[in-house]
Formats: sequence, structure tokens, C-alpha cells
Amino acid sequence: MDNLREALWRAATNRRARPPRTSSLPAAEVDDAVRAVLGRAFEHLWEHGWLPYDVYEVVRRNADESALSFLVDSLALEASRHRVLHPRWREQLAEIGAEVWWEAGAPLVDEWARRHIELRDDAVAAAVAVLRVLVALPGLPVIVPKPGTPLADLAHHNVDPKVLNRVRGLLAKAESTPYAEEAEALSAKAQELVTRHALERMPVEAPTTTSRRLWLDKRYFDGKAQVVHVVAEANRCRAVVYDLGFVALVGEELDLEIVELLSASLLVQATRAMVAAGERAGKSSEERSLAFRKSFLLSYAHRIGERLRAANEVPEDDDRLLPVLAARRKAVDEYFGAMFTRTVAKSTAVRSAAGWDAGRTAADRADLSLG
Repeated sequence: MDNLREALWRAATNRRARPPRTSSLPAAEVDDAVRAVLGRAFEHLWEHGWLPYDVYEVVRRNADESALSFLVDSLALEASRHRVLHPRWREQLAEIGAEVWWEAGAPLVDEWARRHIELRDDAVAAAVAVLRVLVALPGLPVIVPKPGTPLADLAHHNVDPKVLNRVRGLLAKAESTPYAEEAEALSAKAQELVTRHALERMPVEAPTTTSRRLWLDKRYFDGKAQVVHVVAEANRCRAVVYDLGFVALVGEELDLEIVELLSASLLVQATRAMVAAGERAGKSSEERSLAFRKSFLLSYAHRIGERLRAANEVPEDDDRLLPVLAARRKAVDEYFGAMFTRTVAKSTAVRSAAGWDAGRTAADRADLSLG
């Protein structure tokens, strides 16, 4: 058993080493070894701030479909070992479809191979591919208790489900309609709903400062991350960009939910406008260049930030909200400072004036105005 575990670990940490052959070994022995090495990696990651969706995204970006499939099933098995899981854990497991579909006690390695019409050694190779990604990951700030941790006094202040459903419906329509005026009216209503809802609840609810991670597509990552940053800033949150492919957000739970919703919608609108500009131009035109699209997104983010700050401004004579906003801003800053002790500013060059102008125009048409 120990020799098999060592062979699996060696194959994961040394690219010249091949995964061990296991077809002649007992199924239980192979499964125990695979579970042990993956369990060791998982335990290290949970201790150092990683969550199921984070692991899913990083494997999706750095390994093949077989490895990703094996990871999802391994996460389901890992979660089944614990009676206590944070609600964020349960939400993320459901989001990636991690559930134990095989008979309890059956060896995952053989069950996975059977389901995918593969050999056992193919399943072992998939497990090694997962492990290769996991062993190289850095530590992250801990934002959710690891599995098995008692969840005393856990409180959630999410957007009211009725409001959330209305907002999602409005944003979905705004993203799908080909008419800019209709899209603007729909998203304006969505922005109005979430902003009013957040401000109405703010004076009566205790602050629940926390952190979330928003993973973004790698293509034009800097520009997309900047869009998220300005949305976060306008909604009383703070953001840190990780080269791994995500933006770490800090704020009140309600505000973070709003940031995720609006960022997703604005990125859909930005991408659609950016691609449309290229489709209207010729194949070798500047509008299809990398420089144009990067500049487009940076300009789009800059203008969106201006519009959001104006839309979400609280009157200076609002004696009810201003003290609450100041206290929450302080709580967010303190939480941020405790989590991120070493951050550096990053600048991105704008290399296309046409892209900058087009991005600003698209942001002026984007659907977020409060009317």
C-alpha cells in the first residue's frame, strides 16, 4: 500500500515518472491508495483557504476532461466523509454537480472507469493528473471553515429570494435582447432593485463582512477583472486580482451578491459589444486585434465605474444611512487589511485609441443606469 501511494505521489510530482500499473492489484488496495494521496492534498488545500469551486476551476484550466471528471467525483466522496459542511461548501458542490452516484463502499476508481468505459489504469492516470495540479497550488486566505468545523452562530444576509429572482430575470432579458434601449431599461430596473434593497436593509441588519472569489475566463482577464473591480468599489466592496484567474472580493454578504450579479451581466454585455465591433469590421481590421479588445474592456470598466458611482451616491444629508455606511466601510477595510497584508498595484497599458473610444461608447449604452 505504502509503495503504491509513493508511486502515485512520485508520478504527480515528477513529470518524468509514469503512473503505476494497477490492473493486477486488488481493487480495494488501489482505491485506498488513490483516496489517501488525494485526501492528503485536499486536507492541505482546505487548511490553506481553498474551496471546492476554486479547485474545480484550477483543474479545469490546467488538466483534461477526464481529470476534471475524476476530481468532481473525488470532491463528492471527500464531502461525504463530513457531517458538518459550511453552506458555501454545499452550494459549490451542487454548482459543479459533485454527488456520490456510485454505491456506498464501492471503489471509486473502478466505478469511475466503468462509467466512462475506461480501464482502471486510465482512472489512476486521471487521479494523478488531478494531483499534479493540486500539489503546485499556493495558499489562499481562509474565508470559509473547512469541513467538519462546528458552525456556531452562522448568519446569512442574502438578497431576498423574490428580489433576487426578479433581478436575475431582468438581467437575463437585458443580455438577450438585440435592442439597446430595451436592454438599458431592463438593467436599469435591476440596478435600482438591488441598490434600493441593499440600502433599505442596511440600517436594521448587523454587518456580516466576508469574502468571495469570482473566477473569470482567462481571455482578456485583466480587462474583465477591472470591470469586476469597479462594480465592487461602487457597491461598498474591495477587490484583489489573482493571476490564478479570479478576483477576491471583500464586503458585506448582501453587497457581494449584488457585485456577482451585476458583474456577470456587465461582462456579458461588454463581450457582446466587443465581438460585435469586430464582426462589423474586416478580418484584418484593428477592431479584431488583441490591443483593441484589451483597450475596449479597460475603457468600458473605467466608464462603468463612473456611472455606478454616480448612480449609487447617497445624499450628503442622509443622517440615517451615512453613519451606517461609514461603519461598514471601516469593517470592510479592517477585514481586507487582515486578509491581504501584501498587495501591489498593477497598471495595464492602453494600446488602441479606437478600442478605448469604442469601450467608452459601449459603457455609455450599458444597462445599469438608475434612470
